[in-house]
Amino acid sequence: MDVYKQGAEARIYLTTFLGKKCVIKERFKKSYRHPQLEENLSTQRLKNEVRALIKCRQCGVPTPSLLYVDQIKNSIYIEYLDDCVTLKEWIDRLLSNKDEPSLDEAAKALGEVVAKLHLNGIIHGDLTTSNFLVRAGQMNEFQLIVIDFGLTTIESANNPEDKGVDLYVLERAFLSTHPNTEQLFKLVLKAYKHAYGSNSKDTFAKLDEVRLRGRKRTMVG
Repeated sequence: MDVYKQGAEARIYLTTFLGKKCVIKERFKKSYRHPQLEENLSTQRLKNEVRALIKCRQCGVPTPSLLYVDQIKNSIYIEYLDDCVTLKEWIDRLLSNKDEPSLDEAAKALGEVVAKLHLNGIIHGDLTTSNFLVRAGQMNEFQLIVIDFGLTTIESANNPEDKGVDLYVLERAFLSTHPNTEQLFKLVLKAYKHAYGSNSKDTFAKLDEVRLRGRKRTMVG
């Protein structure tokens, strides 16, 4: 099979599985890591990704279906969604067309889905607009699908710090990928706050702390 895409942690292949078009995500070994550390880290991340996909399905967060897990090859087989575009592409298109109502809809959906992840103890770890897919169907139906749980952790207890860091990663990625969209991202946070409820104040307090630490690091260089 030819490599379809390659990231920092895994190679992506397109194939079929039981007659269905699917994606194989195969984690490759990092030669610079100690072999035992590499094995432990890869195994744990594979387990976390599988757990996250299953938990998302259980709590109603749209994700591709998990089809098969190959622990020997450290890979997972997941549903291939060929009727979607990334949220990055979607937002870029809407910005180009100056479609403000659809941009607001996308921002609201993003905030709500991240809140739903966090309410269910799922810390994504790599929230960028490339890790969400948009499925726009008939009758103006709009669905946001979460992908790439390679850095995800599942919490057993509420930790506002982790959620604040997750939001900070999203904020930095959003504003660097889509310049001059500060007002749009405020809508993302507003939707998150509304969907999460009153307990979101702890997460936002931590987000402010993380922002401050980030600014200090920038100033120091």
